[in-house]
Amino acid sequence: MANIIFYEKPGCINGEKQKAILRAAGHSLNCRDILNFPWKREKLLAFVMGKNPAEMMNHTAPAIKSGEIVPKQLTFNEAVGMMLQNPILIKRPLVEVNGMNIQGFMDVRLKPYLGDWDDSVDVVTCPNLQNLSCDEQKGEHR
Repeated sequence: MANIIFYEKPGCINGEKQKAILRAAGHSLNCRDILNFPWKREKLLAFVMGKNPAEMMNHTAPAIKSGEIVPKQLTFNEAVGMMLQNPILIKRPLVEVNGMNIQGFMDVRLKPYLGDWDDSVDVVTCPNLQNLSCDEQKGEHR
């Protein structure tokens, strides 16, 4: 089984469900607080390179929900700079496993690590926000 680094917002309901799935599959987790992690540009880029701002940003972050920040209007570099300054803007979870840096629980690269999880059980839609999925451009949980 794998040793997984799981970057999370502590207390996130879906994060807890996601960690339980990984643990049930036999993996050990090293959980890190995404909000207080000392982010450096290179570290964050490992997770978001090749994505557009709408794919890599947390759409339930207060500044995005309020319309103060509109991801689709940002350049890649602007979005990365904002996420480094305010990590609540980073779409979660971020997962490091076997040399891979994965953003989002539904990334196909994570599937081999999910064990017998029935993926019809939703662990990405924020229960506090209806119809917002963490792994679609439209959404991310808090």
